[in-house]
Amino acid sequence: MTSDNSAIPKKNIHAFWLFFPAAALLAAMVVPLSVQSVLSGSGWPPGFLGAGHGHELIFGFALALIAGYTLGPQPRGVLMVLFLLWLLARITWMLVPGSFVAQLLSPAFAILLARYAVPRFQAAKKWRNRMAGPLILVLCLLSLAFWLANSPLTEDFQPIPETRRVMMAAIVGLLMLMTFIGGRLIAPAVAGTLEKRGIPLAARVQPQIEGALLIILPLALVLIVVPFAAPAAGLLLLASAVLIVIRTTRWKLWRCANRPDLLVLALGYLWLAAGAGATGFSILEGTDPIPSMHLITIGALGTLSASVMLRLAWQRAKRITPPSWQVVGIAIGMAIAALARFAAGITPFAKPGLLWLSAASWSCIYFFVAFQLIALFRHSQNRRK
Repeated sequence: MTSDNSAIPKKNIHAFWLFFPAAALLAAMVVPLSVQSVLSGSGWPPGFLGAGHGHELIFGFALALIAGYTLGPQPRGVLMVLFLLWLLARITWMLVPGSFVAQLLSPAFAILLARYAVPRFQAAKKWRNRMAGPLILVLCLLSLAFWLANSPLTEDFQPIPETRRVMMAAIVGLLMLMTFIGGRLIAPAVAGTLEKRGIPLAARVQPQIEGALLIILPLALVLIVVPFAAPAAGLLLLASAVLIVIRTTRWKLWRCANRPDLLVLALGYLWLAAGAGATGFSILEGTDPIPSMHLITIGALGTLSASVMLRLAWQRAKRITPPSWQVVGIAIGMAIAALARFAAGITPFAKPGLLWLSAASWSCIYFFVAFQLIALFRHSQNRRK
């Protein structure tokens, strides 16, 4: 992913130039359409009602992000098959989510993505360095689990958890993946910045904390689908929140005031701690954890994904980091979206003002990111001519 454009065969294309703009446009459309479908009473599009919008943001949007970030340069044929399968899955889910085709296409894309993405991480010698592959595989398999949970063929099969618990597990899976990849992205970037200023950073990846998180979070994911084990999952999520805060503090980010792009990435990482901690408290108190989980899916995923997409595109197209106003705007916009949705609570449609504020802020950010990515892609193509 970090190789020079000139070293890439002409028949290959970076996956992120295709999947990132598509993912951003999907994210920008799903949330306001899901709000409109309920508040208007139209029920359209049906695929975004209830858990449908969560399905699309995790198994549509997040998996597209993973495809763009992990696949690297790929033959055009491979990318076109993956992208068309992803696109068909999104269209059929939006229009006819209950159909067999819609139910089948999403897990089909997830499994095919795992086929190409997971093996790219298996060459490392240390188990921690190989963990990205299994973490991606878990999230892809949860798409299959969602399908099984909705299938009439398994409705009487007790080991299959209900849809709601599959979605909660998927959010913990996202938390797990972002904790790992975010740490591997932020730590070397901060260390490089500080070393240029003559400031050594001893605590980089922090393998002991990372190793603990890679044990705690998979356990939380497993336990959260078991109703009687939910309190244990809550405790594990609280422990992970503490570890994420400790890890972030040891990066000495207050010394990176000249790098707002790194500060915003760190803010996204701290949203992981806020979401994990709030979710853990909700589970232990016996209240609905879904509002707290939006701190993960909006605050953390929104801030980290938008920042990483712009960061990678600017580096590829112009070999510089994104302008400060863009990353700061992302941080502010996603904070508004996350806090407004959290404040809307467990009955969000009873507070339409907060819900629309959250949706509008989220969508504005992703529409901007999508158009910026397209502009940067055009610039990169013109530079190569």
